[in-house]
Amino acid sequence: MKAKAAVLFEPKQRVSIELVDVADPRAGEVLVHMAAGGICHSDLHAIKGDLKAPLPAVLGHEGAGVVEAVGPGVKDVQPGDHVVPLWRLSCGECEWCTGGRPAQCDAGIEIRRTGTLPGGGTGFLLNGREIKKFGGVSSFSEYSVIPEKALLKIPKDLSLQKAALLGCAVITGYGAVVYAAKVRPGSSVAVFGAGGVGLNVIQTAALAGAEQIIAVDLKDTKQELARQFGATHFVNAAQGDPVERVRGLTGGRGVDYAFEVVGLPATMRQAFDVLARCGVAVVVGIGPMTAEVSIPVIPLAWEERVLMGSLYGSARPRIDILKLIRMYRAGKLKLDELLTRTYPIEQINEAYAALERGEVARSVVTF
Repeated sequence: MKAKAAVLFEPKQRVSIELVDVADPRAGEVLVHMAAGGICHSDLHAIKGDLKAPLPAVLGHEGAGVVEAVGPGVKDVQPGDHVVPLWRLSCGECEWCTGGRPAQCDAGIEIRRTGTLPGGGTGFLLNGREIKKFGGVSSFSEYSVIPEKALLKIPKDLSLQKAALLGCAVITGYGAVVYAAKVRPGSSVAVFGAGGVGLNVIQTAALAGAEQIIAVDLKDTKQELARQFGATHFVNAAQGDPVERVRGLTGGRGVDYAFEVVGLPATMRQAFDVLARCGVAVVVGIGPMTAEVSIPVIPLAWEERVLMGSLYGSARPRIDILKLIRMYRAGKLKLDELLTRTYPIEQINEAYAALERGEVARSVVTF
């Protein structure tokens, strides 16, 4: 089968739209007809060379689609089912999966590292050359072979363009608040970065009952969206020291929780510096793989501040995405407002340019 796909051949190059050959699904695999792929900073990091990935690869890790065909032994989905791919496969058997930390699954890490499927190969060929998978998903292809264990069946009456956002942006922000930080009612929160994931941190903090939610971003255009999603205050980091301004809004105390959703050592340090005593800073953003961050020892030890990371929101995607769908249907989760633009796959480079300019909350490409 032939399919249009967005292929990255080398870092710091434009993504190329190619016609690739897609293999039939093997045992335990599913062929998915992708309806939408989310434009996320993680793919942009790979494009810019900040995130090492096996190349050439079909990009895309956030998406939704319809099952086209299944391989032998597949039981949980069938042709016609609507699905959301889970970009970190969970085997369900290793110590991390059984311990409630599926994002740390050994098999999932190996898939990301090698750019291959569990049984070997990728399901993609271009002129006889193997093209790697990205995050085990490659949602920027009309058709993609994905392991059954990396797919979640969703209701058919949910828009696939909106469902695509649940697989990364929404669950990552939601989980960072609920599972990593464990935000308490009445607390104060600062969120560095009001993009797609940051907005979901904001709205989940609001749902958790945070009393003060301070959004920090470089662009004033983000203020309206941040407030729409639940921010009580907005700080433009380009207009003065954001640490001083955040601490000023808390009367000098600092915040109980800070979330870094940018991926820069400077903002990671700022997230730590705005904390109150016993505060927790959660790093959600992905930075350059060689980057390091330094923090002062005295606040870390004597003030008992915490700096921690969170991958995939430290969440349980198979459980939490279905919960998020129920929240959306109950009117508790803003999903319609999150999807601000849709692009045809041929305009994927323009979509990433708009993301870099900060023009969108979240956008998707369609086929």
